[in-house]
Amino acid sequence: MARRGVGAPSGLESGNKDHLVVLAYHEIAEPREAINPELAVSPSQFRAQLAWLQAEGYHFVSASQVRQALRSGLGLPRRPLLLTFDDGFSNVYSAAFPLLRQFHAPALLGLVGSWLETPSGPVVYGDQSIDRSRLLSWAQIRELERSGLVEAGSHSFNLHHGIPGNPQGDSEPALTTRAYTPGRGYESEIAYKQRLNLDLSRNSTLLLRRLGHRPRAIIWPYGRFNGTAERQAAALGMDLGFGLDDGANDRKVPSGGLRRVLMTAEMAGVPGLRNELALRRADANDTWRAVKAMHVDLDQIHDPNPSQTERNLALLLGRIDAMGVNTVYLQAFADPDGNGAADALYFPNRHLPLRDDLFNHVAWQIRTRTKVKRLYAWMPVLAFQLPVAEPAAGDLVVTLPSQNGHVPPGYPRLSPFSPRAMAVVADLYGDLAQRATFDGLLFHDDVILNDYEDGSPEALRRYASWGLPPDLVRLRTDRALLRRWTERRVETLDNLTLSLAARVRQDQPTLRTARNLYAQTVLNPNSVNWTSQSLPSALRQYDFTALEAMPYMEGAPDPDSFLRRLVAGVKEYPFGLRKVVFELQSTDWRTHQPIPTAVLANQITALYGLGARHIAYYPDSPFKNLPEPRLLRPVFVNHSSAPQM
Repeated sequence: MARRGVGAPSGLESGNKDHLVVLAYHEIAEPREAINPELAVSPSQFRAQLAWLQAEGYHFVSASQVRQALRSGLGLPRRPLLLTFDDGFSNVYSAAFPLLRQFHAPALLGLVGSWLETPSGPVVYGDQSIDRSRLLSWAQIRELERSGLVEAGSHSFNLHHGIPGNPQGDSEPALTTRAYTPGRGYESEIAYKQRLNLDLSRNSTLLLRRLGHRPRAIIWPYGRFNGTAERQAAALGMDLGFGLDDGANDRKVPSGGLRRVLMTAEMAGVPGLRNELALRRADANDTWRAVKAMHVDLDQIHDPNPSQTERNLALLLGRIDAMGVNTVYLQAFADPDGNGAADALYFPNRHLPLRDDLFNHVAWQIRTRTKVKRLYAWMPVLAFQLPVAEPAAGDLVVTLPSQNGHVPPGYPRLSPFSPRAMAVVADLYGDLAQRATFDGLLFHDDVILNDYEDGSPEALRRYASWGLPPDLVRLRTDRALLRRWTERRVETLDNLTLSLAARVRQDQPTLRTARNLYAQTVLNPNSVNWTSQSLPSALRQYDFTALEAMPYMEGAPDPDSFLRRLVAGVKEYPFGLRKVVFELQSTDWRTHQPIPTAVLANQITALYGLGARHIAYYPDSPFKNLPEPRLLRPVFVNHSSAPQM
């Protein structure tokens, strides 16, 4: 079997580099007859989809063929496509199976053991109760498998439900959530792993007893999984896993978390399916979806009174949908004194004070109660103000005095060259990954070193290990030394963020990454020496680069010209417009006055007109109703998510 894990070659490309597409169905039923009409595809629509797929040259493949392709690396037929069915509804047998036979289309079933073991009567399905007859019988499942077209896989024994995931009582997926119990706190890692292993083992044994074989694939409940679950499933012989992450499956997608397109009633017809597949063929990594992002400060939502916090959150949720954004960058750290460094965090952790156990709650509410597609945890990398008792508290970036009026970054930062300081940061990211579910990380703009930094003892020793003089004056004034020094600083900061992302992926395997960069990385070629930030490097390393397109912060005399120059500079780089998010400011921090929403809307319209695909703004001010949704929403909503095809 090919190596599992992020970055492992999947062997899923055929000779012409087509990517495997996996479709995730639930019920094949008329919406009026379905348990969940939003996820129902009618039999006539399903027939039309299969006929269209066949006519378009898609090749239906089985889970076994995918497994063999992963083993051999020989790939799959042109335009390979796998059908999957979640939850085991009886209409898969009555309505879908005849069509699968007609079109010779293999399929994979995800079966929940506890539901199927209910002999008769009601079965708890999510927040409702359904009759056992709405689910497949064991006899029907055996007949499906005997056909040679259908493979039975696991969907867990009893993890397809929610459990309390935080002090606020949010019901979150049982498979990925550390259960929260009032008075006792969070489930330990040992207890969590034991619970997962017991459940996955139980379903595997059940299928062996009922069907004569153990499952070799798992469809993750709600599409959510983590590294712990992936490893336990693999140990039980489930070498394929399927989530619900967007995009097609290329070499970088792990075999334990293959992506699927969730088939909803909205895309049940052929036109909806055609559009989805065309977009994924154009961009397997889902950067085609236009990012329309709002930065959210939890410092504004938090209140010492929990009831007021809930009122603030309700206001925020309403604004998110009113604004028409599809992405939220959610602050996970607290900076109440406004010095730019995190004094506390909004999630339980090992090193900093907990201001409020709020990040998980707000993230879950945004994901489940708004139309947001992606939620990123916004975190510092270096700008943490550790308690004095922490041994690494004093391991700070040392800025040497400037002789030319150079202004250093305005916040304290831990030295990236201090192993013990970076071990603390890694712990913080690991704690975040275990305490919440999110789609991506946004690395703050504190990932910076100027050419008067870092003069700490640890940094000087590192420079010497690179074969450079541990003397910042020489490094800065010798052109050849400056180039080598700059390259190594850029590499160090990039590698640091990538290592933190790898740590988070142990719990969030489908994680996407974005990094804030200053505008001067585009506008001034020499700025890399002053910032250790490089746009070409960022475009290679991260899914997105959030470029601070903030003309007022930069003191630009002509904001419109500033934005035109910025877009023109980004266009110079391959994939620049595809991967750069232009992040506008909605406040002029020089005057502490808001940018008029009409001005902000005009800037966004102008950026779209220049070819920009992704837009964000910061900050959002919910209590002032700024920016104004009535002016900004039309600009976002009227801009298509799809690229020009």
